[in-house]
Amino acid sequence: MLLWFLPIFLILLLIGLPVFFALLAAPGIALWLNGQERDITLLYRNVYNGIDSFPLMAIPFFMLAGELMNRGGITERLVEFAQAMMGHLRGGLAHVNILSSMLFAGLSGSAVADTSALGSMLVPAMVKQGYSRRFAAAVTAASSVIGPIIPPSGIMIIYAYVMGESVAALFLAGIVPGILVGVGLMLVVKFMANIKDFPVASRRYTWPERGEASLKAFFPLLTPLIILGGILLGVFTPTEAAAVAVGYAVFIGFFIMRTLRVSDMPEVLSRAAMTSAVVLLLVGAALAFKTVVSLSHAPEYLAGLILSVSENPLILLFLINVLLFIVGMFLDAGPAIIILGPILGPIFVDLGIHPVHFAIIMSVNLTVGLATPPMGLVLFVASSVSGEPIEAITRAILPLLLVEIVVIFLITFIPAISMTIPTLTGFVS
Repeated sequence: MLLWFLPIFLILLLIGLPVFFALLAAPGIALWLNGQERDITLLYRNVYNGIDSFPLMAIPFFMLAGELMNRGGITERLVEFAQAMMGHLRGGLAHVNILSSMLFAGLSGSAVADTSALGSMLVPAMVKQGYSRRFAAAVTAASSVIGPIIPPSGIMIIYAYVMGESVAALFLAGIVPGILVGVGLMLVVKFMANIKDFPVASRRYTWPERGEASLKAFFPLLTPLIILGGILLGVFTPTEAAAVAVGYAVFIGFFIMRTLRVSDMPEVLSRAAMTSAVVLLLVGAALAFKTVVSLSHAPEYLAGLILSVSENPLILLFLINVLLFIVGMFLDAGPAIIILGPILGPIFVDLGIHPVHFAIIMSVNLTVGLATPPMGLVLFVASSVSGEPIEAITRAILPLLLVEIVVIFLITFIPAISMTIPTLTGFVS
């Protein structure tokens, strides 16, 4: 009877109930129908227990660091640096958009922050240069999914918290896949630029001019090095690294670049608090949802169903990628990881898949889901920033999504892509 929570959950999502409320209402209704009213109290208590975690403190800190850097004009410096390097290419601003997303990923780890910050700046600039508004929004949305792949990554922090994996190992494993997504998107843009005769964004910068742009972006670009270097050297934990990132953002914003003012802080703190609250509430609700998943023995049923299809890991990985892609269309990456990670992870580890490798497969797949219709979160943000309807952006983003799907399968079937760096650094044996 408890298994009814799954169809109830899907129905609530389809009728438009916000994910947070659907995650709590579906298991609550199932427990009530099953006569387990006492467990409903446990269910909602677990919302708080799920959030009450020291490792999860990294998420609001990274959100705050991203807001500080965006408000402090660091985004503009990253875009200027990207334009100095790639603006002279045909389709230059589209390339600049993608490279800026890769650089911004090392600061915030949030696809939504990436879409909002870069979209508000680059979409109007691309439209002014002759790109269609829908294509500009599509490139922004597609490239923003790099944010949670290249470290720091809020999604990987959640996965590590739920599954007991090393945050440092997941961060390192995400570097090459994130770069691969960015390079793949650039190749598509280059191909489209030659066919559609996209404009050149700017003249070719001289090397002294590139050096000047690099110096302006020097302090922002140090952020991921400080975060990763500190974690890898054991100077601080990922949560402490996030707090250090906030301190560093305040320091360069107020004293180095002098672009932040005390009057900016209330809005910065408010925006970071709102974004963090949404993420943490979803994490808490998803962990409460996971309680009923365990009580219903759904993991055992699903494991039996999966293994009844085939015991070949390669075939199962293909099928799971299809499943995750579909899940990503409807469910945000954080809740999906919390719900499905404990179910799917042990199955594939037993089949010989390294837990860090599976973590990257799952994280990248569900991250790409942020840009897939009908419920992709960054599509809604891109629509809001650009003023284009989601349907138009969806049509324009399809070639870019195809490349990201290809990268997912490359990561899946060539483990060395994600596992080489964590293995060489000793975080994976």
